[in-house]
Amino acid sequence: MESKFDDIRPYYDSEVPAAAARMIGNQNIDAIAEFLGLSGEMLRNRLSKCVDIDSFQSNIMAFAVEKILENTSKGVTYGGLHYFEGGDKHLIVTNHRDIVLDAAIIQLILHNHGVKTTEMAVGDNLISSKFVEDIARSNKMIKVVRSTSPREVYESSKLLSEYIRSKVVSQESSIWIAQRNGRTKDGHDMTEQGLLKMFEMSGSGDFIKDNIELNILPVAISYEYEPCDLEKTHELYESRRHKYVKAPDEDFNSILKGIEQWKGRIHFEFTEPVLPEEVEYCANFKKNERFQELAKIIDKQIHTTYKLWPNNYIAADLLAEVAGKKAEFAEKYTPEERLTFERYAEKQIAKIEGDEAELRDIFLHIYANPLYYKG
Repeated sequence: MESKFDDIRPYYDSEVPAAAARMIGNQNIDAIAEFLGLSGEMLRNRLSKCVDIDSFQSNIMAFAVEKILENTSKGVTYGGLHYFEGGDKHLIVTNHRDIVLDAAIIQLILHNHGVKTTEMAVGDNLISSKFVEDIARSNKMIKVVRSTSPREVYESSKLLSEYIRSKVVSQESSIWIAQRNGRTKDGHDMTEQGLLKMFEMSGSGDFIKDNIELNILPVAISYEYEPCDLEKTHELYESRRHKYVKAPDEDFNSILKGIEQWKGRIHFEFTEPVLPEEVEYCANFKKNERFQELAKIIDKQIHTTYKLWPNNYIAADLLAEVAGKKAEFAEKYTPEERLTFERYAEKQIAKIEGDEAELRDIFLHIYANPLYYKG
């Protein structure tokens, strides 16, 4: 039966075997297998056992994400999984630091604890081929259509809003979506009001009812070493001088770098869902201000539960010292940790052409801003 959501929805279970067969025949399989420490035959064998979404996530995605984390991190910690007890479905809104891993690690955490994994809203700009689409849609990806046409943006946003609401309200599935379009570049995590207005497009017009039924659950994502910190520093530096235009393959390269880069420790904190009384409080404001207040509530949940690492404190102290002020956070890290981060920062900054002092300031603020905004 055809659905108006067919162009954006994940694959149905029945569509996964054909997608897996296409993956098996793809020319990139051997290279991917090598990256995952497998032979091509071993990966093809795993794919041949993918008969539905659950088996694809177990045989392929969980294995791949665990391998990535094993090679590029000191492991993942997390809190707040009790908010999924009873099987309640949520609209999960997170800060956004890595293109792929933010959602992938959430899936892994839920999968490993017997919680039904979420569907994930992903921009179609990241779907570079049928091969990538097969992987993404077999892994519960919802396609977010990016367009420069205002009319197309409106229509695609309305469709996405309807899809998200239908899944959460029916308790069929939780949905993951980032709090903003694109990753946070400067370490300041802020929910875009436009995102909240998009959710409202499918509502009844009753602000309180429409937002309570979405059961919004904020999640704070924290990496000890910021994914693509070098690239983010460069983009922020160039953006101060002219409109920044991405290179044609920039998103794909950022995906690879985010996967391959050392991330140190990682923490995901699932926070208390937005309460009905908080939504009711927001409803007391004028229309646009309602969304501002709702964004503030989500942001506060993320900022206050964000896991800070020694690097965050070190960066703040280094910035203070440049400004002629006293370091405040020396008790939060060891001299060895400070020296390690200083060496790392200087090595990264040296890879970028430009004013060294300004680049250093941008780089350190990426790490210090979560501390400044924690409150």
